Amino acid sequence: MTQLGMVIDLNKCIGCQTCTLACKSQWTDRGGREFMYWNHVETVPGQGYPRGWQVAGGGWEGERLRPGRLPRLEEDYGIPADFNFDAALFQQGDRPLRPLDAMQWGPNWEEDQGAGDFPNGYFFYLPRLCNHCTRPACLAACPRQAIYKREEDGIVLIDQERCRGYRYCVAACPYKKIYFNPLAGRSEKCIFCYPRLERGVPQACAYQCVGRARHVAYLDDPEGAVHQLVEVWQVALPLHAEYGTQPNVYYVPPLSPPAFDPEGRPTGEPRIPEDYLRQLFGPGVDAALATLQAEIAKKEAGGESALMDLLIAYRHGDMFRLSRPGEARS
Repeated sequence: MTQLGMVIDLNKCIGCQTCTLACKSQWTDRGGREFMYWNHVETVPGQGYPRGWQVAGGGWEGERLRPGRLPRLEEDYGIPADFNFDAALFQQGDRPLRPLDAMQWGPNWEEDQGAGDFPNGYFFYLPRLCNHCTRPACLAACPRQAIYKREEDGIVLIDQERCRGYRYCVAACPYKKIYFNPLAGRSEKCIFCYPRLERGVPQACAYQCVGRARHVAYLDDPEGAVHQLVEVWQVALPLHAEYGTQPNVYYVPPLSPPAFDPEGRPTGEPRIPEDYLRQLFGPGVDAALATLQAEIAKKEAGGESALMDLLIAYRHGDMFRLSRPGEARS
């Protein structure tokens, strides 16, 4: 099976949520999907969306599925709120935009908060979507065999005719990127925009990214950016590989500004704790950051760096190689 993958450069993500809106407006803006964000960007460190997903279980323990819990609508997703649009936009006076009902939680609830004390506070943005895993726990957990991987590209999909909404898949996914639609009585998730891909158009989240942070290509395409960044340069890493699902969305880890001492002088130590990055991206993050820093130094000195040219992405179209290896490029 050939596998389509995505690499997201966290050094270029500015948290603008354009990818989130592109996905939401195309796939999940109505019909029981109002609380769903197949793609979203969360601030880390933080509890994320749904709240506490990193400690909600799921994935694999060796050859056995690890138990996981179902997120709760109000407490973990947050009930979508109605806002006072008419008053804020069309009535006179100082009427700020506010939700009509009290909210307990929602996407981006902790946006830009992060962790650390002044002057060494830190955060970065983490876009998240279904990883279209090589070893998906959701597929293994479904008693109806309603979840499958497409042979032609490895995209993980849910057969809506077979699904009965048991939600074992929701609990089994360690990234909590499968949602239950209460109106349809079915589970739903990111489909990697396969109808667009079949027409040679990249995923909405990737194509609309204003920071040019997302590369899409097949993992076994030696000329594609995904293969180059994952296999050759080894600067793109999976999120929480310890969950055992072998995810196919990878991240270029964030470089860190220096920390400051009590006198306000830079210490030369990274402000983002190295242990935190290892927790997210595994032990390979140290070598990945060292490679990035070395290649940046080459570029700053006026030299050549194929890695930096690849990550800079001078030509938007070069970020997407949607044809399978051996086919004519789309």
